[in-house]
Amino acid sequence: MFTTLQNAWKIPELRKKLMFTALVLLLYRIGNVIPVPYVDVHTLSHYFESVLSGTILGMFNAMSGSAFSQATVLALGIQPYINSSIIIQLLTVAIPALERMAKEGGEEGKKKLNMITRYTTVGLGLLMGWAYYTMLNNYGIITESGFLPALVIILAFTAGSSVVMWLGEQISEHGIGNGISMILFANIISGVPGAVSALFALTWWQALIVVALMAGLILFIIFINDAERRIPIQYAKRVVGRKVYGGQNTNLPIKVSMSGVLPVIFAQSICSIPATICTFMGNTEGWWYTNVFASNSWIYAIMYFLMIFFFSWFYATIQYDPVEIANNLKKNGGFIPGFRPGKPTADFIQKVINKIIWFGAMYLGIVALMPILAGNLLKVQNMAIGGTSVIIVVGVALETVKAIEAQMLMRHYKGFLD
Repeated sequence: MFTTLQNAWKIPELRKKLMFTALVLLLYRIGNVIPVPYVDVHTLSHYFESVLSGTILGMFNAMSGSAFSQATVLALGIQPYINSSIIIQLLTVAIPALERMAKEGGEEGKKKLNMITRYTTVGLGLLMGWAYYTMLNNYGIITESGFLPALVIILAFTAGSSVVMWLGEQISEHGIGNGISMILFANIISGVPGAVSALFALTWWQALIVVALMAGLILFIIFINDAERRIPIQYAKRVVGRKVYGGQNTNLPIKVSMSGVLPVIFAQSICSIPATICTFMGNTEGWWYTNVFASNSWIYAIMYFLMIFFFSWFYATIQYDPVEIANNLKKNGGFIPGFRPGKPTADFIQKVINKIIWFGAMYLGIVALMPILAGNLLKVQNMAIGGTSVIIVVGVALETVKAIEAQMLMRHYKGFLD
């Protein structure tokens, strides 16, 4: 990775893109420390440390680089944009008009979907800003009451979410790409110094086990991230005039981690809803909260694991349609050796996808639950979201290196005119 970055720095065009990306991330981190007016930041930070670490708001805080617990201008981070993108993606499957726009609209259709996503982001930012203000007001963290302070706080949060969306699009267009992923990567990386300092509070053998688990977890994620099941495809020969087409051997690659980190994020969001409701109601004690709703309980871990399985299957069914794949192979004269075109081919592809779903969901479940299990066994607090963070960081790093390598290869490739 460092060799790739070093070689990319030697190319003037890529050097400009790297510098632009670093500048945008620097501006984003500066915005992450500018507080919103009329909020008692010290009391809010203490409240997050003592109560909200195991709720969905704790996950938002980690994904925003601790800006959520400090009520900064960019406190909502990229959550409104990610949620709106997921909502539009799901509606594209459910609403025929959006599906036609995505499949048949071409470049113009993509622009319209992006515009709808932006408007949805602003709406979700306004809704989340109002909800955040309501929580601050209920717990007496706002220094001044009235319509004007409420309007300033809500609009500041909404504008911040729009600015983050714009910064991510600038990185995607003028930087090295994957703007939203790069912002999320920067947020998570900003918490590394705090995690390292927390190791010094442990005994030497606890710290050694945590470091070994994290190293093994990273290696495991890298291995699975590039793993794929390749289905062999054979194309029949066709004679058109004096030319022979087809007769090629290729494969249909299906990635093991086909759903990425989305099942983990969705599962964690839903499983954290009861704890979040209890927090808003001020009821953070009792058997139900401690043994069922809390993020470090065993019942929570089991429900978390089952929800990961469900969302892995859900996203796989959206991404892959075996009948459509079989029909496309049949139209292009392709077939899977040993299976007749049509329904037998679709059944075989569905069987392969089902096996990959089980393995991929098991992989995500192990990665997501390992920090929770380690926290319970080693008595280490606030490790519940470590698995999600590691998956995101490793995935973004690998994708970024591949994108830079592809751009370097494109610029060094000598065409036939040379």
